Amino acid sequence: MERVPAESITPEPARGVRVAFTTQSWLDLSFLHWAVDPADVAPLLPAGTVPDTHDGRTYVGLVAFRMHRVGWFGLPGVPYFGTFPETNVRLYSVDRHGRRGVVFRSLEASRSLPVAVARLAFRLPYVWARMSIRREADTVSYVSSRRLPGPRGLGCRIRVRVGERIEEPSALEHFLTARWGMHNSFFGRPVYMPNAHPRWPLHRAELLECQDDLVAAAGVPSPAGPPVSVLYSPGVPVRFGRPARPGGLPTP
Repeated sequence: MERVPAESITPEPARGVRVAFTTQSWLDLSFLHWAVDPADVAPLLPAGTVPDTHDGRTYVGLVAFRMHRVGWFGLPGVPYFGTFPETNVRLYSVDRHGRRGVVFRSLEASRSLPVAVARLAFRLPYVWARMSIRREADTVSYVSSRRLPGPRGLGCRIRVRVGERIEEPSALEHFLTARWGMHNSFFGRPVYMPNAHPRWPLHRAELLECQDDLVAAAGVPSPAGPPVSVLYSPGVPVRFGRPARPGGLPTP
């Protein structure tokens, strides 16, 4: 099958989610991004996808936030097991149908039960970690230290100062944040899981500290120098649709 040109980058969802497979909120997010060579990360993506690029470059993201009240099949979100800090390493992808998305190389989370369910049921690379998020005035700190599977102690420490609201995000800032789906492999078969949420409220952010082992541990060549983009968002409510086969039909 020939590839379809990549869909437009839009600040609103590229497609609707009529029936939510899961619901959740993402709160107190910090987005750190480095430019990387597409050829270096292409082997890390699922079959049927290639690196999504902006002006010839693709990016690796280190995103720390608070997952809040994950719910399933329209049921209310779970207050304890569905609420926890998370930090993920992600790449940017586009499939042969033109659908842009993210590929998670690792996802650290502080609740062991959601980690086990995500690993076993959805083959997502979740890792159980000791984590914390602290906000003091305009400064937000994130700390993560891996538990299982190891290597134990692998982690990151991020601290940002939140700045002014971005009224008109740039094309690159939309590219890095307005992602309306996830590409993954499920028992060797590529799947796509759409999501929808309101337009991101984005703020400038100053990186005060970044000590990170997670990007290199995810198999991504270690980027040189500071991140090219540092953003903060207070968060959005999110709806995920059912996973879809490569042909675009929901999986049973």
